[in-house]
Amino acid sequence: MDRGNVPETGKRLNWASAARDYADYRPGPPLSFYRHLEALGIGLPGQRTLDLGTGPGQLALQFARQRCHAAGIDPDPGQIAEGQATARREGLPVDFRVASAEQTTHPDGAFDTLTANHCWWYFDVPRVVAEAKRVLTPGGVMVVSFLAWLARMDPVVKATEELILRYNADLPMANWSGEVPSQPGWANTLCTQRGMFWYDEALPFSHESWRGRARSNRAIGASLSAEQVRRFDGELADLLRQMAPDPFTVQHRISAFVLAPK
Repeated sequence: MDRGNVPETGKRLNWASAARDYADYRPGPPLSFYRHLEALGIGLPGQRTLDLGTGPGQLALQFARQRCHAAGIDPDPGQIAEGQATARREGLPVDFRVASAEQTTHPDGAFDTLTANHCWWYFDVPRVVAEAKRVLTPGGVMVVSFLAWLARMDPVVKATEELILRYNADLPMANWSGEVPSQPGWANTLCTQRGMFWYDEALPFSHESWRGRARSNRAIGASLSAEQVRRFDGELADLLRQMAPDPFTVQHRISAFVLAPK
């Protein structure tokens, strides 16, 4: 899952248009993911954590539930507003800010751990690693993780990807092989790897939540007009009625690399 495997077109994405679907239907990592991190000493009570590219704050909110001192940043104000709303509803003290991973606005040595889930390809990697080194305490680590569906293993996912590609060819990781490297290639000169893990888990969806999950994809909700999204959603609803029970599960491959900036 190197950044080089994910094509970037330079097209500006409107994540605010997808923020509601992203918050409601985009599954963050399952609880098993956080248990794996805890086994590696990450996400423990009292730790100071910062989630980069936090979107609506799924990781930051969960770390706050685990009694971490949690913060999250994202350049999109709409996504941050969703995270702030959830934090208010749950009474969670999460420091959400509109900021980039390259310039977090936090002071030196402010965090014990940084996380970045399924967003690494959006970053200027050398600048983010340098910023991570600045805001981490000595010995602090960052976790770069991915939550990916597997089109080659699931006919519903394959058909969904094919429908997405009919509307927008800019679909990162389309038809992904599922191969997880032992270490990200970009990290060789920038970081020391402290650990990694990967595993598969079937995540539950209804027809409604899978449609929302698909609408939140960058190639749909953040790229298309409202009318195009409406047409896409209608076609996907028809496809699901033909192919999938309600509810159903979708196998996902979850992976994470624990890295210390050099």
